[in-house]
Amino acid sequence: MAALTSDITMPPRSTLPPALLIGCIVLCAINVGMLHAGVSSHWWIFDENGLGIPTDFVNVWSAGRLVLDGHPALAYDWDIQKQVQVAVLGQSYEGNFAWHYPPPFLFIAAVLAHFPYAVAFVGWAAVSFLPYLAAMRAIVGRSFGLLLAAAFPVAFTNSLVGQNGFLTASLIGGTLVLMPRRPVLSGICLGLLSYKPQYGLLFPLVLIAASQWRVFVTAGVVAVLLAAISWCVFGTESWQAFVHWMPMFNKAFLVEGRAPWGKMQSIFALTRYFNGPEWFAWTLQCIMSGAVAILLVALWRSRKVQYPLKAAALAAGTLLVTPYLFLYDEMVLAIAVAFFVRVGLDQGFERHEQPALGLVAALLMIYPFLGAPTGFAATLVVAALIGHRVGPWWRARAPSLAGR
Repeated sequence: MAALTSDITMPPRSTLPPALLIGCIVLCAINVGMLHAGVSSHWWIFDENGLGIPTDFVNVWSAGRLVLDGHPALAYDWDIQKQVQVAVLGQSYEGNFAWHYPPPFLFIAAVLAHFPYAVAFVGWAAVSFLPYLAAMRAIVGRSFGLLLAAAFPVAFTNSLVGQNGFLTASLIGGTLVLMPRRPVLSGICLGLLSYKPQYGLLFPLVLIAASQWRVFVTAGVVAVLLAAISWCVFGTESWQAFVHWMPMFNKAFLVEGRAPWGKMQSIFALTRYFNGPEWFAWTLQCIMSGAVAILLVALWRSRKVQYPLKAAALAAGTLLVTPYLFLYDEMVLAIAVAFFVRVGLDQGFERHEQPALGLVAALLMIYPFLGAPTGFAATLVVAALIGHRVGPWWRARAPSLAGR
């Protein structure tokens, strides 16, 4: 723990680069302008006829409605879910917005379903944005973190579809920023992340590597308690339904590609996007996941690498190891960028780093025009920036590894 705490001590802060400040102001203005355009042009929440626009949030509200009606297990039934969704939207649509989260997330869905659909939609986006802002402010260590948070391009996408990217980013950011000095609170954040277990795959490995046992144990206890409480409240049937429907969901999205492959931001999806065979896509995904895990374990065992770089690497790695990743999930990349920016503000940016961050923003913004996994490319750029900063440590370590 002592090594982890000392790693976060940084040199005196440098002046905020004008290009970075102006870039974030422009991106923030674009996000606000796009959201305003969505309201005025009727392509957010309701269309010009006053009908609900089919989008991701409808499955959250509908699941909560089924909970309030006393049928939580039916939230996982695609046909029943769609009936509720069509009723609240006032119109039907092709396909499904299926509910596939573990039962503990039904608590949030039930709270949201107490409110009218539009109020719940706006409230969910606004309320979940607050802890994300707090996490980004704490990570950067100055008020600029608030602007950086609002400027991140995916913030608009997440708000537009009513997804949970803000919550996921805030929990991962909270876990990492609290870990050095508040390990119990850090573990609580990580335990709450169990509502999206695919983003917790790397954390046990790095916590063991860094001997962060208090975080590890606390996270485990919180996750188990959440599961137990949801079992008591929603019944065994909800967990049975979750287990029953999950293979069908995986088949639909990872085998049949019911969502266009370009919507998912992983090496698996990129391979399928270019018509690569499924076995080859899984092979590349496994190789990448294994390589990222090994590198992160080595990184987190080191006492020489600064903690913000470890945290940035873990946040970026979290996105690289899962095949199931949509653009709104790239909100987690904001956490990696925030830790990286903290290092740059405290130590000075290298010449290539700010243009590269601009490239990251551009890759995220052009997705709607290309419909390709540009978010995956953005994650790779951030990972490369972090790797370049970590490079001196790795080059010093390589000879010792070769001599073993």
